[in-house]
Amino acid sequence: MLAKRIIPCLDVKDGQTVKGVHFVNFREAGDPVELGKQYSEQGADELVYLDITASHEGRKTFLDMVRRVAANINIPFTVGGGINELHDVDQLLNAGADKVSINSSAIRNPKLIEEIAKNFGSQVCVVAIDAQPVETSGAWICYLNGGRIPTDKELFTWAKEAESRGAGEILFTSMAHDGVKTGYANEALAVLAGSVGIPIIASGGAGKKEHFRDAFTLGKADAALAAGVFHFGEISISELKQYLKKEEIFVRTKN
Repeated sequence: MLAKRIIPCLDVKDGQTVKGVHFVNFREAGDPVELGKQYSEQGADELVYLDITASHEGRKTFLDMVRRVAANINIPFTVGGGINELHDVDQLLNAGADKVSINSSAIRNPKLIEEIAKNFGSQVCVVAIDAQPVETSGAWICYLNGGRIPTDKELFTWAKEAESRGAGEILFTSMAHDGVKTGYANEALAVLAGSVGIPIIASGGAGKKEHFRDAFTLGKADAALAAGVFHFGEISISELKQYLKKEEIFVRTKN
């Protein structure tokens, strides 16, 4: 049995970690390299860094940060934001990232998934999906550009397509749950986990330890990603893992 993973997510804007609610209303949470070091020492399994402005001008600054993260932590980390071609992936991997996360660019150009998998291996390619249900139909619709633009892609269909094209993991964020700390979208997570054969990372909604447990037991997720509860000291990773062990969920803990 594979251990369930705990993954802090660091959204980076202008060189600082920020956290929002429903993808807006950001507040600063600290230096991304220092936070990454703390999480690594506390027992995080992986980290995700997202360049949320992902502007062309900011790419060089972000690459410098990726190099500093690689020099300071000893756990795998994924980088996303503004990745549109293989050259971007190559630069980030050379800077020290272990995986890349693509979202809008994958929807606009699904062949990018195939190209990344072919050139660097499926394990490098995380396809992130931001989605929320339509009130009238209940269908989960995928969004582009940090949750700003709805698409004609449906969550479960798109996840299957991403897997067939070579994605190694799906990072699913429920936009309605983002930052509100009422728990993950466990029903949708369970459907997603049952429809693909690759790992699912749950994102959006962590507010207390029980929410992580539920993402693993009810949502069938392979990993749980969270931001604010870690950044602002509401939950410590070491305490969370001890709690999950008591709940008979298999996690790696530091000796």
